[in-house]
Amino acid sequence: MKMCIKKLFLLPALIVSLGLILTGRVSAQNFTNLHSFSGGDGTFPIGGLVLSGNKLYGTTKDGGTFYGTVFSVNTNGGFANLYNLNPNNDGSEPLGALILSGGMLYGTASRGGSQAEGTVFGVSTNGLNFTNLYTFIGGNDGSSPSAGLVLSGNILYGTTQSGGTNGDGTLFAITTNGTGYTSLHSFTGTSDGSFPLAGLIFSNNTLYGTASQGGSTGHGTVFAFNLSSSVFSNLYSFSVLTNVAPFGNRDGANPEGALLLSSNTLYGTAFRGGTGANGSVFAIHIDGTGFTNLYSFTVSDPSAGTNSDGAGPEDALILSGNTLYGTAFRGGPANVGTVFAIHTDGTGFTNLYNFTGGSDGANPYAGLLLSSNTLYGTAQSGGNGGNGTVFSLSLGSVNLPQLIIIRSGTNVVLTWPTNATGFTLQSTTNLVSAIWSNVSGQFAVTNPISGAQRFYRLTQ
Repeated sequence: MKMCIKKLFLLPALIVSLGLILTGRVSAQNFTNLHSFSGGDGTFPIGGLVLSGNKLYGTTKDGGTFYGTVFSVNTNGGFANLYNLNPNNDGSEPLGALILSGGMLYGTASRGGSQAEGTVFGVSTNGLNFTNLYTFIGGNDGSSPSAGLVLSGNILYGTTQSGGTNGDGTLFAITTNGTGYTSLHSFTGTSDGSFPLAGLIFSNNTLYGTASQGGSTGHGTVFAFNLSSSVFSNLYSFSVLTNVAPFGNRDGANPEGALLLSSNTLYGTAFRGGTGANGSVFAIHIDGTGFTNLYSFTVSDPSAGTNSDGAGPEDALILSGNTLYGTAFRGGPANVGTVFAIHTDGTGFTNLYNFTGGSDGANPYAGLLLSSNTLYGTAQSGGNGGNGTVFSLSLGSVNLPQLIIIRSGTNVVLTWPTNATGFTLQSTTNLVSAIWSNVSGQFAVTNPISGAQRFYRLTQ
């Protein structure tokens, strides 16, 4: 909770005690392998998870009857193989996360269908009712949908990584009953980008996404598509990678994950590039301004091929408070991936978990899901059978310091407990484009009541 102190004398109470959300994050406590895939139940979970009640739903690329599965896992364990895909009728090799609406799960299969170019499908949460909503033909409609879908009303929106009028991928829309398929945009491989591997997000009748290649330098784009005007906008083109030391670039390259929108800022990851050439976490405003490289994953240790923070983030971030959580496909001590956290201002990067490649899994491709202080995700390989895992990672609790506001004549005094060492009071004049600055004082600060409004927070 951020607080505004303005005209405090109008408050009926002169002393107000408020809980303040910590800007530092909690630390990882317990990793749990919820399920190890064995083959018959699926192999290689590439997509992320969706949660309903205490049940997680997801897909595996292969396994089942060889062509991929839809599954469920209880948050405390307990696995069910809901459906085995048939390549001819259903599609095969689902790579993206599912979405849930009205007891139906909707997703894409990157291959299969009557034309072997992929499908859009729906399946009930009990696995009994499967429907092929659309079969791609590989022409102007697109080919190989590799990401999940986004739903607005009764319309599903998605991407195909190839096909379209130029063979560089498409944006498409289709109703949940399988009618009204529309190709919204065909990528050209030039300024708009090419080969979108990630799903879309929807806000104010606008779709936002990333293209893994193309743009002004061929290293990918961030884009927007206005559904009202059918206008496509290239918000950002990633810069050229260098092949001489220092390797990489300043912003990142080849974004393969979906975006996250908070207020007017989009957050995402780039699989390559950054100053360490191992990927980056970035932010950009929805109008295309203010691009910021929040974090560059470090250069691998040449002798071991590893680094401490991770490398190659593949998918979307999630946000809790002012902390972003994500996964890195490679890196860490065993070079098989990590779970990480970072503040939205780019500070406080923390490696929460290092995969070992053993029973916990290896190479997390998908993003995470957060519920009740626990992160849930998938690792595409490793586990007891070497075919991937579903895991949970609990986050430790923390005692939040209380910020006390006391009126003293024409001033207000802000105090916080003296045992809250390691915390700094910061202030800003607005929250839209907040620039936080440290406030001098230890455990107590006095301010006049009169004057412009200010917002305060404690940061660790």
